[in-house]
Amino acid sequence: MTGHATLLVNPASAKGGSARVAGEAVRLLGAAGWRTAVISGDDAAQSLAAAREQVAEGTDVLAAVGGDGTVHLGVQAVAGTGVPLGVVPAGTGNDFARMLGIPRTDPAAATRLLMDGRRRTVDLARCGERWFATVLTSGFDALVSHRVNTLNWPRGKARYQLAIALEGLRLRPFPFRILLDGKSVEQEAILVAVGNTAYYGSGLKICPDAAVDDGLLEVTLLRAAGRRQLIGLLPLLKRGAHLGHPLVETYRAREVEIHAPEVFAYADGEFAGDLPLRITCAPGAATVLVPY
Repeated sequence: MTGHATLLVNPASAKGGSARVAGEAVRLLGAAGWRTAVISGDDAAQSLAAAREQVAEGTDVLAAVGGDGTVHLGVQAVAGTGVPLGVVPAGTGNDFARMLGIPRTDPAAATRLLMDGRRRTVDLARCGERWFATVLTSGFDALVSHRVNTLNWPRGKARYQLAIALEGLRLRPFPFRILLDGKSVEQEAILVAVGNTAYYGSGLKICPDAAVDDGLLEVTLLRAAGRRQLIGLLPLLKRGAHLGHPLVETYRAREVEIHAPEVFAYADGEFAGDLPLRITCAPGAATVLVPY
């Protein structure tokens, strides 16, 4: 079977790794008889507008070639349309691909999924007018995400580790108020994470019980802690073994509202806005091409 694939390439990496991976994907798709279009605008807004145009015109698949930021752009274009999203990982974190078992180090295998992958219906989360696919973070972890975006070196997980170390030097708690399906929780906390999926930060399993198709969001709250306690928690966070720790509280809800003064949030590694924010789960909002 042949078709038409649109490749959405990370606009911040048009001349880097994402562009090289996209070029190889175009060659593989072309060899199989597929027509392709490549989108890499001057900025995210231009790329998104072009992606939405391709979806409206009936592309068979929109493929995000990049990391979770590119996936974030892709879901804005495909949410609620029925057009499947493919993912060809070429970014730093690739946490959405990690959650769904999409090959993260084999672009050819990921590209083949665009042609013969299994369609899987997944939930998305909505925050204001934006969708997100993985985790929304606020507090310390949002500060880490902001720091990651300012660093040009090192690459991959080491960049997140350096950002954690730098932000850990000024660690402080925030007075959070959280509404979980209308029920209020007030707690001084280092961070609050709302997960549609389990992973963020290049493999940190912050919301380990989050499922991408259960119609619920998982909320992880880390109560006020010192630097030494946070450092001790990091190995547990990496493997999702922090549930039950006395500093950790977890909740599940369909709608989450987060309040805290002078605190902002990131979702899919992209700036989501200043608090307060309301996040809702949108069951079955997207279709993703995944391995059988």
